[in-house]
Amino acid sequence: MPWLTLTVDTDAEHAEALSEALLELGALSVDLLDADAGTPDEQAIFGEPGEPPPGVWQHNRVSALFDDDQDVSAILREAASSIGLEQLPEHRIETLADNDWVRLTQSQFEPIPISPRLWIVPTWHQPSDPNAINIVLDPGLAFGTGSHPTTRLCLRWLDSNLQGGESVLDYGCGSGILAIAALKLGAARAVGVDVDSQAVTASRDNAIANQVENVQFYLPNDAPKATYDLVVANILTNPLRMLAPLLANATRQGGQIVLSGILEEQAQDVMNIYQQWFDLNAPIFEDGWSCLSGRKR
Repeated sequence: MPWLTLTVDTDAEHAEALSEALLELGALSVDLLDADAGTPDEQAIFGEPGEPPPGVWQHNRVSALFDDDQDVSAILREAASSIGLEQLPEHRIETLADNDWVRLTQSQFEPIPISPRLWIVPTWHQPSDPNAINIVLDPGLAFGTGSHPTTRLCLRWLDSNLQGGESVLDYGCGSGILAIAALKLGAARAVGVDVDSQAVTASRDNAIANQVENVQFYLPNDAPKATYDLVVANILTNPLRMLAPLLANATRQGGQIVLSGILEEQAQDVMNIYQQWFDLNAPIFEDGWSCLSGRKR
């Protein structure tokens, strides 16, 4: 059975109200996305644990799904009128065939170049460069597909700085992408830790798919007590603050640490904490996010 999709661009003031009005008028589902995603104007609205979300995007894209027998144009007019929009917003209506679901989802995820020699490749794509180091990874329940700036920052650091033979701890491993990348780039062994059991399962599956060995993934209470040549943690600022003693203790003397998931304006605060144990390098920034690195004294 086909469906009809309605895509509407609107501002922050009307986005949520329009979404709710469409649902009340028969939409089967409604998604709210950043209309500027993938452009220089893309807006990060990620909140920190324990803090209220910072709001909605300034330019919003409302996507609604309807049964194919609905008069979507009329529904949009009624929804717009009910929330006080005098002019019909820019929109488009398309037919979505029943067998288009998988292709629609997959079309959103292309191979991601991290560096000239390192790529993230979904399983439904052929590698753009078969001779590159290609990490096979599909979008899933766990964070870390290479599309977010914080993941890219960490991957580029690994690509530029791993010498080979290191032991690596990936704390907050998500999909396991950083531990897997470290092994493919020459690390000798890796351990991944995450508080989410689904992330641990996803990481184990991804390690098998990438044919990497000498890697184990754990929940925090099950992780071995050890020190590592490199500790990498791509999480968020508040957890990084709280975990500072743990991550410092897990880094051997002379070893290195890489931290990301930190908003640019929060970088100095995190640096002030970790400078107790580490000589830190200048932070690296991308799209409002930062990556910190340093060596333990």
